[in-house]
Amino acid sequence: MIALPGTAPEADTCSRAACREPATWRIDWRNPRIHDEHRRKTWLACDEHVGFLRGFLESRSFPLTVQPFRVEGEVGA
Repeated sequence: MIALPGTAPEADTCSRAACREPATWRIDWRNPRIHDEHRRKTWLACDEHVGFLRGFLESRSFPLTVQPFRVEGEVGA
């Protein structure tokens, strides 16, 4: 799943292959070898897969941020 900076991802399910659980985490990351500091990609993660997806990106030394994911219109969003 890819989102432009400042926009919400298109779906609210986990980005882990074959997972259809609702997303509870947003992981914004970039590959510094091919993207400048203004280009970010977004993956969504459920509680079960946030650690796996974060570890996958960290093992490649990709800069990333992880924050709670809120669906637009949700209380506190």
